[in-house]
Amino acid sequence: MGQISLSYFLQMTTKLSLDKISKIFSKILPIYWAFLTYMLLKPGEENHEYWFMFSGIDKILHLSIFAALGFSFIAAFPKIKFSYFFQIILIYAFLTEILQEEMGLGRSMETLDIVADTIGCLLGYYIYKLLVKRFF
Repeated sequence: MGQISLSYFLQMTTKLSLDKISKIFSKILPIYWAFLTYMLLKPGEENHEYWFMFSGIDKILHLSIFAALGFSFIAAFPKIKFSYFFQIILIYAFLTEILQEEMGLGRSMETLDIVADTIGCLLGYYIYKLLVKRFF
């Protein structure tokens, strides 16, 4: 009897913890998404060379920001089907790249950016799932 109640208690605690995380990320996600959209669509600027810059740094940045987006999205909506998650993020990646090209503000559409975005969102998704599995 004590084992069943302990198991039930742990399940409820886990559910409450994940619900709290979901509520937090449901507030963070729209702010991050709006900021990300602004950064992806703002007019292009001439980059200065810094010691940490290298060829391909923009792909690393795309991967990183989309990993954060993917993590935030799945944390805010943990019960969403993977196919819906993937479609929403992929449509967003394509849309921002198309808009960069069409707006004519010094930005251009790059296929490798979409690849980096896709890998990044998958990375964020699987990091979230791994953390939930490990700690909850």
